[in-house]
Amino acid sequence: MASSPAASPVAGRSAARPILALAAAAFGIGTTEFVIMGLLPEVAGDLGVGIPQAGHLVSAYALGVVVGAPIVAVATAGLPRKAALLALMLTFLAGNLACALAPSYGLLMLARIATAFAHGAFFGIGAVVARDLVPRERRTQAVSLMFAGLTLANVLGVPFGTALGQALGWRATFWAVVGIGVAALAAIQAFVPGGLPGQRGGILREFRALTRWPVVVPMLVSMLASVSLFVLFTYITPFLTGVSGFSPGAVTGVLFATGIGLTLGNLAGGRLADRNLPATVLGGFLGVAAALALLAALGPHKVPAVALLVLWSGLAFALVSPLQVWVVEAAREAPNLASTLNQGAFNLGNALGAWLGGTALTLGAGYRALPLVAAAVALLGLALTLAALRGRAGAALPQAT
Repeated sequence: MASSPAASPVAGRSAARPILALAAAAFGIGTTEFVIMGLLPEVAGDLGVGIPQAGHLVSAYALGVVVGAPIVAVATAGLPRKAALLALMLTFLAGNLACALAPSYGLLMLARIATAFAHGAFFGIGAVVARDLVPRERRTQAVSLMFAGLTLANVLGVPFGTALGQALGWRATFWAVVGIGVAALAAIQAFVPGGLPGQRGGILREFRALTRWPVVVPMLVSMLASVSLFVLFTYITPFLTGVSGFSPGAVTGVLFATGIGLTLGNLAGGRLADRNLPATVLGGFLGVAAALALLAALGPHKVPAVALLVLWSGLAFALVSPLQVWVVEAAREAPNLASTLNQGAFNLGNALGAWLGGTALTLGAGYRALPLVAAAVALLGLALTLAALRGRAGAALPQAT
Protein backbone atom coordinates (compact mmCIF):
# COMPACT_ATOMS: atom_id res chain seq x y z
CA MET A 1 0.00 0.00 0.00
CA ALA A 2 1.08 3.57 -0.62
CA SER A 3 2.25 5.42 2.40
CA SER A 4 0.63 8.68 3.29
CA PRO A 5 2.68 11.83 3.11
CA ALA A 6 2.75 11.99 6.89
CA ALA A 7 4.51 8.64 6.97
CA SER A 8 7.00 9.54 4.27
CA PRO A 9 10.70 9.25 5.17
CA VAL A 10 11.11 12.90 4.19
CA ALA A 11 8.01 14.25 5.92
CA GLY A 12 8.67 17.61 7.56
CA ARG A 13 11.56 18.56 5.30
CA SER A 14 11.31 21.52 2.96
CA ALA A 15 9.71 20.42 -0.30
CA ALA A 16 10.68 23.51 -2.30
CA ARG A 17 14.18 22.56 -3.43
CA PRO A 18 13.52 18.93 -4.41
CA ILE A 19 10.37 19.91 -6.29
CA LEU A 20 12.29 22.65 -8.10
CA ALA A 21 14.97 20.11 -9.02
CA LEU A 22 12.29 17.83 -10.44
CA ALA A 23 10.78 20.80 -12.29
CA ALA A 24 14.20 21.61 -13.82
CA ALA A 25 14.43 18.08 -15.19
CA ALA A 26 10.84 18.30 -16.41
CA PHE A 27 11.82 21.51 -18.23
CA GLY A 28 14.57 19.71 -20.12
CA ILE A 29 12.41 16.70 -20.92
CA GLY A 30 9.52 18.90 -22.02
CA THR A 31 11.77 20.98 -24.24
CA THR A 32 13.17 17.98 -26.09
CA GLU A 33 9.66 16.53 -26.51
CA PHE A 34 7.89 19.64 -27.77
CA VAL A 35 10.55 21.75 -29.52
CA ILE A 36 10.59 19.41 -32.52
CA MET A 37 7.11 20.72 -33.36
CA GLY A 38 8.46 24.23 -33.88
CA LEU A 39 11.33 22.88 -35.99
CA LEU A 40 9.42 20.56 -38.33
CA PRO A 41 10.16 22.67 -41.43
CA GLU A 42 13.90 22.85 -40.60
CA VAL A 43 14.20 19.14 -39.82
CA ALA A 44 12.19 18.18 -42.91
CA GLY A 45 14.30 20.38 -45.18
CA ASP A 46 17.65 19.25 -43.74
CA LEU A 47 16.85 15.52 -43.82
CA GLY A 48 14.95 15.53 -47.11
CA VAL A 49 11.48 14.48 -45.90
CA GLY A 50 8.03 16.09 -45.97
CA ILE A 51 6.50 17.92 -43.00
CA PRO A 52 3.91 15.16 -42.33
CA GLN A 53 6.74 12.60 -42.29
CA ALA A 54 8.79 14.82 -39.99
CA GLY A 55 5.70 14.93 -37.77
CA HIS A 56 6.21 11.20 -37.20
CA LEU A 57 9.19 12.15 -35.04
CA VAL A 58 6.60 13.41 -32.55
CA SER A 59 4.74 10.10 -32.76
CA ALA A 60 7.98 8.12 -32.46
CA TYR A 61 8.87 9.90 -29.23
CA ALA A 62 5.41 9.31 -27.83
CA LEU A 63 5.47 5.64 -28.76
CA GLY A 64 8.89 5.37 -27.11
CA VAL A 65 7.30 6.59 -23.89
CA VAL A 66 4.42 4.12 -24.29
CA VAL A 67 6.69 1.13 -24.93
CA GLY A 68 9.37 2.23 -22.48
CA ALA A 69 7.07 3.00 -19.54
CA PRO A 70 6.32 -0.60 -18.49
CA ILE A 71 9.83 -1.82 -19.37
CA VAL A 72 11.56 0.91 -17.40
CA ALA A 73 9.02 0.63 -14.58
CA VAL A 74 10.02 -3.01 -14.10
CA ALA A 75 13.75 -2.25 -14.47
CA THR A 76 13.69 0.52 -11.84
CA ALA A 77 11.06 -0.95 -9.50
CA GLY A 78 13.52 -2.00 -6.79
CA LEU A 79 15.74 1.08 -6.96
CA PRO A 80 15.50 3.89 -4.41
CA ARG A 81 13.59 6.70 -6.06
CA LYS A 82 16.54 9.11 -6.17
CA ALA A 83 18.79 6.52 -7.82
CA ALA A 84 16.08 5.77 -10.36
CA LEU A 85 15.65 9.47 -11.18
CA LEU A 86 19.41 9.91 -11.68
CA ALA A 87 19.63 6.87 -13.95
CA LEU A 88 16.72 8.15 -16.03
CA MET A 89 18.35 11.57 -16.44
CA LEU A 90 21.55 9.92 -17.68
CA THR A 91 19.49 8.06 -20.27
CA PHE A 92 17.88 11.35 -21.27
CA LEU A 93 21.31 12.96 -21.74
CA ALA A 94 22.60 10.10 -23.90
CA GLY A 95 19.51 10.20 -26.08
CA ASN A 96 19.76 13.93 -26.72
CA LEU A 97 23.44 13.63 -27.62
CA ALA A 98 22.43 11.04 -30.20
CA CYS A 99 19.72 13.38 -31.55
CA ALA A 100 22.23 16.21 -31.97
CA LEU A 101 24.62 13.94 -33.88
CA ALA A 102 22.09 11.93 -35.94
CA PRO A 103 23.07 12.09 -39.65
CA SER A 104 19.77 10.79 -41.07
CA TYR A 105 16.02 10.76 -40.50
CA GLY A 106 16.04 7.09 -39.48
CA LEU A 107 18.80 7.53 -36.90
CA LEU A 108 17.15 10.66 -35.53
CA MET A 109 13.95 8.68 -35.05
CA LEU A 110 15.83 5.93 -33.20
CA ALA A 111 17.52 8.52 -30.98
CA ARG A 112 14.14 10.11 -30.20
CA ILE A 113 12.73 6.73 -29.19
CA ALA A 114 15.75 6.02 -26.98
CA THR A 115 15.37 9.40 -25.29
CA ALA A 116 11.67 8.76 -24.74
CA PHE A 117 12.36 5.61 -22.72
CA ALA A 118 13.38 7.83 -19.80
CA HIS A 119 10.35 10.09 -20.06
CA GLY A 120 7.43 8.10 -18.66
CA ALA A 121 9.26 6.65 -15.66
CA PHE A 122 10.82 9.99 -14.75
CA PHE A 123 7.51 11.83 -14.66
CA GLY A 124 5.82 8.86 -13.02
CA ILE A 125 8.33 8.50 -10.19
CA GLY A 126 8.85 12.24 -9.91
CA ALA A 127 5.11 12.88 -9.52
CA VAL A 128 4.89 10.38 -6.66
CA VAL A 129 7.94 11.95 -4.99
CA ALA A 130 6.44 15.46 -5.29
CA ARG A 131 3.09 14.20 -3.98
CA ASP A 132 4.66 12.55 -0.93
CA LEU A 133 6.69 15.61 0.05
CA VAL A 134 3.64 17.70 1.02
CA PRO A 135 0.48 17.39 3.14
CA ARG A 136 -2.48 15.62 1.56
CA GLU A 137 -4.44 18.80 0.89
CA ARG A 138 -1.61 20.16 -1.30
CA ARG A 139 -0.70 17.03 -3.27
CA THR A 140 -2.15 18.08 -6.64
CA GLN A 141 -0.52 21.49 -6.32
CA ALA A 142 2.83 19.77 -5.66
CA VAL A 143 2.44 17.62 -8.76
CA SER A 144 1.45 20.68 -10.78
CA LEU A 145 4.58 22.49 -9.56
CA MET A 146 6.73 19.66 -10.84
CA PHE A 147 4.81 19.72 -14.13
CA ALA A 148 5.36 23.48 -14.23
CA GLY A 149 8.78 22.59 -15.59
CA LEU A 150 7.01 20.91 -18.48
CA THR A 151 4.82 23.94 -19.11
CA LEU A 152 7.74 26.37 -18.75
CA ALA A 153 9.41 24.33 -21.46
CA ASN A 154 6.67 25.69 -23.68
CA VAL A 155 7.09 29.25 -22.40
CA LEU A 156 10.88 29.32 -22.71
CA GLY A 157 12.27 26.07 -24.08
CA VAL A 158 10.08 25.71 -27.17
CA PRO A 159 10.06 29.32 -28.44
CA PHE A 160 13.73 29.97 -27.73
CA GLY A 161 14.68 26.48 -28.89
CA THR A 162 12.73 27.16 -32.08
CA ALA A 163 14.47 30.49 -32.55
CA LEU A 164 17.86 28.89 -31.89
CA GLY A 165 17.15 26.11 -34.35
CA GLN A 166 16.00 28.54 -37.02
CA ALA A 167 19.12 30.67 -36.56
CA LEU A 168 21.83 28.03 -36.07
CA GLY A 169 20.22 24.81 -37.28
CA TRP A 170 17.98 22.37 -35.45
CA ARG A 171 20.94 20.40 -34.03
CA ALA A 172 21.97 23.42 -31.94
CA THR A 173 18.69 23.12 -30.08
CA PHE A 174 19.46 19.57 -29.01
CA TRP A 175 22.92 20.59 -27.83
CA ALA A 176 21.26 23.24 -25.67
CA VAL A 177 18.93 20.59 -24.23
CA VAL A 178 21.97 18.52 -23.26
CA GLY A 179 23.22 21.49 -21.21
CA ILE A 180 19.83 21.78 -19.47
CA GLY A 181 19.96 18.06 -18.69
CA VAL A 182 23.38 18.34 -17.06
CA ALA A 183 22.14 21.16 -14.80
CA ALA A 184 19.02 19.18 -13.86
CA LEU A 185 21.06 16.09 -13.07
CA ALA A 186 23.20 18.11 -10.67
CA ALA A 187 20.10 19.60 -9.01
CA ILE A 188 18.54 16.18 -8.43
CA GLN A 189 21.77 14.89 -6.94
CA ALA A 190 21.99 17.88 -4.63
CA PHE A 191 18.41 18.35 -3.47
CA VAL A 192 16.20 15.28 -3.89
CA PRO A 193 16.25 13.34 -0.59
CA GLY A 194 17.70 9.86 -0.58
CA GLY A 195 15.35 8.31 1.96
CA LEU A 196 12.64 7.27 -0.48
CA PRO A 197 12.56 3.51 -1.09
CA GLY A 198 11.64 1.82 -4.34
CA GLN A 199 8.65 -0.39 -4.98
CA ARG A 200 7.96 -3.04 -2.39
CA GLY A 201 6.20 -6.32 -3.16
CA GLY A 202 5.91 -8.41 -6.28
CA ILE A 203 5.83 -6.55 -9.57
CA LEU A 204 3.25 -8.96 -11.03
CA ARG A 205 0.90 -8.16 -8.16
CA GLU A 206 1.38 -4.49 -8.89
CA PHE A 207 0.52 -4.97 -12.56
CA ARG A 208 -2.60 -6.93 -11.63
CA ALA A 209 -3.74 -4.04 -9.45
CA LEU A 210 -3.64 -1.80 -12.52
CA THR A 211 -6.08 -3.96 -14.48
CA ARG A 212 -9.00 -2.87 -12.29
CA TRP A 213 -11.55 -0.74 -14.13
CA PRO A 214 -11.36 2.21 -11.66
CA VAL A 215 -7.64 2.49 -12.55
CA VAL A 216 -8.03 1.92 -16.28
CA VAL A 217 -10.68 4.64 -16.71
CA PRO A 218 -8.56 7.65 -15.65
CA MET A 219 -5.74 6.37 -17.86
CA LEU A 220 -8.16 6.30 -20.81
CA VAL A 221 -9.29 9.81 -19.92
CA SER A 222 -5.64 10.94 -19.82
CA MET A 223 -5.10 9.41 -23.24
CA LEU A 224 -8.11 11.23 -24.73
CA ALA A 225 -6.96 14.53 -23.21
CA SER A 226 -3.60 14.03 -24.91
CA VAL A 227 -5.12 13.01 -28.26
CA SER A 228 -7.17 16.19 -28.29
CA LEU A 229 -4.13 18.31 -27.44
CA PHE A 230 -1.75 16.87 -30.02
CA VAL A 231 -4.13 16.77 -32.97
CA LEU A 232 -3.49 20.50 -33.21
CA PHE A 233 -0.33 21.06 -31.16
CA THR A 234 1.77 18.82 -33.38
CA TYR A 235 1.03 21.04 -36.37
CA ILE A 236 0.86 24.37 -34.56
CA THR A 237 3.57 26.01 -36.68
CA PRO A 238 1.98 25.30 -40.08
CA PHE A 239 -1.44 26.18 -38.60
CA LEU A 240 -0.14 29.59 -37.54
CA THR A 241 1.57 30.28 -40.86
CA GLY A 242 -1.01 28.69 -43.17
CA VAL A 243 -4.29 29.59 -41.42
CA SER A 244 -3.58 32.62 -39.24
CA GLY A 245 -1.07 34.20 -41.63
CA PHE A 246 1.85 34.63 -39.24
CA SER A 247 5.38 34.80 -40.61
CA PRO A 248 7.82 32.07 -39.50
CA GLY A 249 9.62 34.61 -37.34
CA ALA A 250 6.41 35.63 -35.57
CA VAL A 251 5.62 32.02 -34.65
CA THR A 252 8.13 32.20 -31.79
CA GLY A 253 6.17 34.97 -30.10
CA VAL A 254 2.89 33.10 -30.46
CA LEU A 255 4.46 29.95 -29.01
CA PHE A 256 5.71 32.04 -26.09
CA ALA A 257 2.19 33.33 -25.41
CA THR A 258 0.80 29.80 -25.70
CA GLY A 259 3.41 28.62 -23.23
CA ILE A 260 2.24 31.20 -20.72
CA GLY A 261 -1.25 29.76 -21.09
CA LEU A 262 0.10 26.26 -20.48
CA THR A 263 1.90 27.33 -17.32
CA LEU A 264 -0.95 29.30 -15.80
CA GLY A 265 -3.45 26.58 -16.66
CA ASN A 266 -1.27 23.87 -15.12
CA LEU A 267 -0.88 25.77 -11.84
CA ALA A 268 -4.57 26.71 -11.73
CA GLY A 269 -5.55 23.10 -12.42
CA GLY A 270 -3.53 21.87 -9.46
CA ARG A 271 -5.05 24.42 -7.10
CA LEU A 272 -8.61 23.86 -8.29
CA ALA A 273 -8.28 20.07 -8.23
CA ASP A 274 -7.25 20.11 -4.56
CA ARG A 275 -10.64 21.73 -3.93
CA ASN A 276 -12.76 19.71 -6.36
CA LEU A 277 -11.01 17.29 -8.70
CA PRO A 278 -14.08 15.98 -10.60
CA ALA A 279 -15.33 19.49 -11.39
CA THR A 280 -11.85 20.52 -12.56
CA VAL A 281 -11.65 17.63 -15.02
CA LEU A 282 -15.18 18.13 -16.33
CA GLY A 283 -14.77 21.88 -16.68
CA GLY A 284 -11.41 21.44 -18.38
CA PHE A 285 -12.75 19.18 -21.09
CA LEU A 286 -15.79 21.37 -21.71
CA GLY A 287 -13.64 24.49 -21.95
CA VAL A 288 -11.16 22.82 -24.30
CA ALA A 289 -13.94 21.77 -26.69
CA ALA A 290 -15.48 25.25 -26.70
CA ALA A 291 -12.15 27.03 -27.27
CA LEU A 292 -11.26 24.72 -30.16
CA ALA A 293 -14.64 25.21 -31.83
CA LEU A 294 -14.14 28.98 -31.68
CA LEU A 295 -10.59 28.63 -32.99
CA ALA A 296 -11.85 26.77 -36.06
CA ALA A 297 -14.12 29.72 -36.81
CA LEU A 298 -11.72 32.55 -35.93
CA GLY A 299 -8.37 30.98 -36.85
CA PRO A 300 -7.74 33.24 -39.87
CA HIS A 301 -7.89 36.34 -37.62
CA LYS A 302 -4.61 36.85 -35.79
CA VAL A 303 -5.68 38.50 -32.52
CA PRO A 304 -8.59 36.17 -31.65
CA ALA A 305 -6.53 33.18 -32.85
CA VAL A 306 -3.73 33.98 -30.39
CA ALA A 307 -6.18 34.65 -27.56
CA LEU A 308 -7.97 31.35 -28.18
CA LEU A 309 -4.70 29.42 -28.43
CA VAL A 310 -3.63 30.79 -25.03
CA LEU A 311 -7.02 29.91 -23.53
CA TRP A 312 -7.04 26.44 -25.12
CA SER A 313 -3.52 25.60 -23.99
CA GLY A 314 -4.27 26.68 -20.43
CA LEU A 315 -7.43 24.59 -20.25
CA ALA A 316 -5.68 21.57 -21.78
CA PHE A 317 -2.83 21.62 -19.27
CA ALA A 318 -5.18 22.28 -16.36
CA LEU A 319 -6.14 18.61 -16.85
CA VAL A 320 -2.64 17.14 -16.52
CA SER A 321 -1.95 17.08 -12.77
CA PRO A 322 -5.57 16.29 -11.76
CA LEU A 323 -5.60 13.27 -14.06
CA GLN A 324 -2.21 12.14 -12.74
CA VAL A 325 -3.46 12.34 -9.16
CA TRP A 326 -6.72 10.58 -10.07
CA VAL A 327 -4.72 7.62 -11.40
CA VAL A 328 -2.45 7.46 -8.33
CA GLU A 329 -5.42 7.68 -5.96
CA ALA A 330 -7.20 4.90 -7.84
CA ALA A 331 -4.11 2.63 -7.70
CA ARG A 332 -3.09 2.94 -4.06
CA GLU A 333 -1.50 -0.53 -4.17
CA ALA A 334 0.91 0.50 -6.95
CA PRO A 335 1.33 4.30 -7.05
CA ASN A 336 4.77 4.37 -8.73
CA LEU A 337 3.79 1.95 -11.46
CA ALA A 338 0.39 3.58 -12.04
CA SER A 339 1.93 7.04 -12.24
CA THR A 340 4.52 5.81 -14.75
CA LEU A 341 2.01 3.95 -16.91
CA ASN A 342 -0.28 6.97 -16.96
CA GLN A 343 2.56 8.84 -18.64
CA GLY A 344 2.55 6.03 -21.18
CA ALA A 345 -1.20 6.53 -21.67
CA PHE A 346 -0.73 10.28 -22.08
CA ASN A 347 1.98 9.77 -24.67
CA LEU A 348 -0.01 7.10 -26.48
CA GLY A 349 -2.54 9.90 -26.86
CA ASN A 350 0.31 12.11 -28.07
CA ALA A 351 1.11 9.61 -30.82
CA LEU A 352 -2.53 9.04 -31.71
CA GLY A 353 -3.16 12.77 -31.81
CA ALA A 354 -0.21 13.40 -34.13
CA TRP A 355 -1.33 10.47 -36.30
CA LEU A 356 -4.96 11.63 -36.35
CA GLY A 357 -3.97 15.15 -37.28
CA GLY A 358 -1.60 13.91 -39.97
CA THR A 359 -4.27 11.58 -41.35
CA ALA A 360 -6.77 14.42 -41.54
CA LEU A 361 -4.23 16.49 -43.47
CA THR A 362 -3.39 13.61 -45.79
CA LEU A 363 -7.10 13.18 -46.56
CA GLY A 364 -7.27 16.84 -47.53
CA ALA A 365 -9.03 18.30 -44.50
CA GLY A 366 -6.64 21.26 -44.21
CA TYR A 367 -5.01 22.79 -41.15
CA ARG A 368 -8.12 24.83 -40.29
CA ALA A 369 -10.10 21.63 -39.67
CA LEU A 370 -7.70 20.34 -37.01
CA PRO A 371 -9.33 22.26 -34.10
CA LEU A 372 -12.69 20.63 -34.90
CA VAL A 373 -11.11 17.16 -34.88
CA ALA A 374 -9.46 17.97 -31.54
CA ALA A 375 -12.74 19.31 -30.10
CA ALA A 376 -14.55 16.08 -31.00
CA VAL A 377 -11.94 14.07 -29.07
CA ALA A 378 -12.26 16.40 -26.07
CA LEU A 379 -16.00 15.73 -26.00
CA LEU A 380 -15.24 12.00 -25.92
CA GLY A 381 -13.06 12.62 -22.88
CA LEU A 382 -15.86 14.59 -21.26
CA ALA A 383 -18.35 11.78 -21.91
CA LEU A 384 -16.02 9.12 -20.45
CA THR A 385 -15.39 11.23 -17.35
CA LEU A 386 -19.13 11.68 -16.81
CA ALA A 387 -19.65 7.94 -17.16
CA ALA A 388 -16.81 7.26 -14.70
CA LEU A 389 -18.21 9.63 -12.11
CA ARG A 390 -21.53 7.79 -12.20
CA GLY A 391 -19.89 4.38 -11.72
CA ARG A 392 -17.27 2.65 -9.59
CA ALA A 393 -14.37 4.51 -11.20
CA GLY A 394 -15.53 7.77 -9.65
CA ALA A 395 -15.26 6.36 -6.14
CA ALA A 396 -11.47 6.70 -6.25
CA LEU A 397 -11.66 10.47 -6.69
CA PRO A 398 -11.03 12.66 -3.64
CA GLN A 399 -14.11 14.41 -2.32
CA ALA A 400 -14.54 18.15 -2.88
CA THR A 401 -13.19 20.37 -0.12
